[in-house]
Amino acid sequence: MAKKLTYERYSWFHGRVKAGVFPNSAGLADHFEISRKQAQRDVGFMRERLGAPLLYNADKRGYGYEDGTYELPPVWLKEEELHALCLALRLSAAIPDRGLKKSLHRLMENFLSLRSADTPPGFRDIEEKVSVKNVAYSRVPEPVFHAVVTALFRERTLKITYRTPHKNETTERVVQPLHLLCYMGNWHLIAFCSLRGQIRDFALSRIRAVQPCAEPLALPPGLPPIKEYIRRNFGVISGERSTDVVLRFTPGVSPWIAEQEWHEAQEVSVGKDGSLRLRFPVSGFGEVAREILKYGAAVEVLEPQELRDTIREEIRKMGTLYR
Repeated sequence: MAKKLTYERYSWFHGRVKAGVFPNSAGLADHFEISRKQAQRDVGFMRERLGAPLLYNADKRGYGYEDGTYELPPVWLKEEELHALCLALRLSAAIPDRGLKKSLHRLMENFLSLRSADTPPGFRDIEEKVSVKNVAYSRVPEPVFHAVVTALFRERTLKITYRTPHKNETTERVVQPLHLLCYMGNWHLIAFCSLRGQIRDFALSRIRAVQPCAEPLALPPGLPPIKEYIRRNFGVISGERSTDVVLRFTPGVSPWIAEQEWHEAQEVSVGKDGSLRLRFPVSGFGEVAREILKYGAAVEVLEPQELRDTIREEIRKMGTLYR
């Protein structure tokens, strides 16, 4: 309640200044029934910590603004809202752009400084309490990430040089950024590609050069919604047509598998021996096969036979390497 009343004092004083009434600390003290010293501290806090351009007018015996466009910042949040903001700050570790991360840190530091003494303990050492560690992700050059983010939010066209490893091919394309996706620790640009005439996914780690284009790129009608495109093209269930996969995990790994969500419609059952059976839909076997192989002999493909054969063939090839 005390924080709310404090903000009300700042808001009242700010409103009087904006109205051209030229309030002073004495009027603030009388209106809220606080001491003159507290009122003076409030005015000082507004000037020094909230950045209010207060200027005392001796003739009016009160304060006005040097800059009439100033607005009081909405800095009083609930503690759980501050929790969310701090977590978002630490999650920014996944952003491959030190400039953007520094800007976010400065914003957070300024925010905390505005809260002053009412900041709960522990928020000054966020880095000691929460951290993010990514492994096995593809590195993205900072200039590429920065250029893509800028073009995305400004709705500008980009010319990119793109390397496709599995085709051993490098192409130049003009693209219109539509969406930025962080998928399993890797950054992807969803964009309309003029070369292919459709929406395409570009891994940022494979962009070798990028530059802004002056001319806008007209988008054709009938493009699929971005969320629909992502649903069809990312994850173990990407695509329009699906096939159910059934896996059996050994009791040794079942507790860990039980914690995971492979698909929102997955079905899980646990046998008397502690083994776990997992059923979920996929539209292709590439990504799910890689996930299955991670668990080695702790998992068996029960269905479909085609995926079972795919895993068996991969194991055979691996066996030739370790004879």
